[in-house]
Amino acid sequence: MGRKWNNIKEKKASKDANTSRIYAKFGKEIYVAAKQGEPNPESNRALKVVLERAKTYSVPKVIIDRALEKAKGGSEESYDELRYEGFGPNGSMVIVDALTNNVNRTASDVRAAFSKNGGNMGVSGSVAYMFDSTAVIGLEGKTADEVLEILMEADVEVRDILEEDEAVIVYAEPDQFHAVQEAFKNVGITEFTVAELTMLAQNDVTLPEDAQAQFEKLIDALEDLEDVQQVYHNVDLGE
Repeated sequence: MGRKWNNIKEKKASKDANTSRIYAKFGKEIYVAAKQGEPNPESNRALKVVLERAKTYSVPKVIIDRALEKAKGGSEESYDELRYEGFGPNGSMVIVDALTNNVNRTASDVRAAFSKNGGNMGVSGSVAYMFDSTAVIGLEGKTADEVLEILMEADVEVRDILEEDEAVIVYAEPDQFHAVQEAFKNVGITEFTVAELTMLAQNDVTLPEDAQAQFEKLIDALEDLEDVQQVYHNVDLGE
């Protein structure tokens, strides 16, 4: 499980060099979530999840407010939610989630990113069965035993609790995302190092050095696409 957290850390660490891209993606995701229900996180659980994630990436309030105001203003702009599955070098597995207002453009761009970087697109279901949808919540300042006690007192069940790199990482079912956070907030913990609904590979793989370099180019190419929101994979990127 620890290697899975390493991959999430790698994604968060890359944010520093790509803030404008990350913020733009969050702006779109916040807008879409707000349009799907009320633009109020207290009554719109999907929006609340996105805003919690945005907080851990330090998305500026102006970006969030702009997206919410756009949704409240009745914008007719609409996006389709798409998921692509494919394979990278040495049979590595990749899932790509996108929000797009042009399905043909996005499909073409994703396919090109795979083909130019040693990969190929797969059919729906060819990869996803090897991943588990998972809530991942991390915090500092507590031990794993203390976190377990907090969650037990709140009667919240989780998959696993691990101490890693001065943080405690909680892995739970997606429908427990809010319950885990509320349990912590009820004891005064309001800051989280990570708060993600993600797809975690059931088994990570390690690639040879040359294949890993190519794989990282593939992931970068996919994440650079305007319509791509999230990229998940089963490669251990190491430290």
